[in-house]
Amino acid sequence: MVPSRRGRPARVPAVLALLAAVAAGGALAACGDAGGLRGAGATPAAQSPARLWPDLTPASSPAYDIGEVDNETVQGVAVPGGDIRRTDPVAAVRAEIAAHPDEYEGAGAPYRETADRMADCGGGAGSGRCPVLRPYYRDLTGDGRPEMTLGFRLLPEELTAVRVYTADGDRLVRIMSYEDAVSAVELAGRTVIVRSPSEVAGYEYRLQWTWDPDQRAMLLTSDEMLRTDDGGRHTGRPSATPTPSPAPSSAATGSPSAGSR
Repeated sequence: MVPSRRGRPARVPAVLALLAAVAAGGALAACGDAGGLRGAGATPAAQSPARLWPDLTPASSPAYDIGEVDNETVQGVAVPGGDIRRTDPVAAVRAEIAAHPDEYEGAGAPYRETADRMADCGGGAGSGRCPVLRPYYRDLTGDGRPEMTLGFRLLPEELTAVRVYTADGDRLVRIMSYEDAVSAVELAGRTVIVRSPSEVAGYEYRLQWTWDPDQRAMLLTSDEMLRTDDGGRHTGRPSATPTPSPAPSSAATGSPSAGSR
């Protein structure tokens, strides 16, 4: 399975300061009168980035492997008629469990409870004690056909696995895989956004995957640490997007959100 954020170095973007400046500028503009131009006072001169250690030898290989490209056919799970909505999401999770017995079977397996509770999935994903969450469908690759975004609980560790699958003819292909302590999952355009709590009070992680047609996979294109407001929401939330279509069997609506602790 793809490593989670735990143990990986956090990358805090310099754009945090820029976002704060933009937000402050917006607030000032909202308080203006009906018209004319006004001076905003002294503006600090722009400074170009200062390059440190220009003689440093460039790295020849990645610092660590986070599973940048995930593109794998799911064995034993078909896509009837090439329509991914007809694929059983529970079967996709069962196939993953079967492919990784060390993680799901036996007393020492970290996610043994997930395997045990798959027996409760008779009513389908999102039913009862089934650890498989209901899937969402949206075109994330731009080919005019929906992909399946699926989540399932990794128990008893209280983590959430997030997967994205596409159809290649009648084959089911996984194009994204991630698991961690997850507080929310969002779909925005062609992007999957995963939010996770941070060990630093007042901050959260936001990871973003975007479809890459050359790699035929969702690539991790953004890894940020963002300040949150008092309600636990980050202050740089992306603009609203249309609600993704839920599984046909579910009547629930709203933005997709993976289970949290």
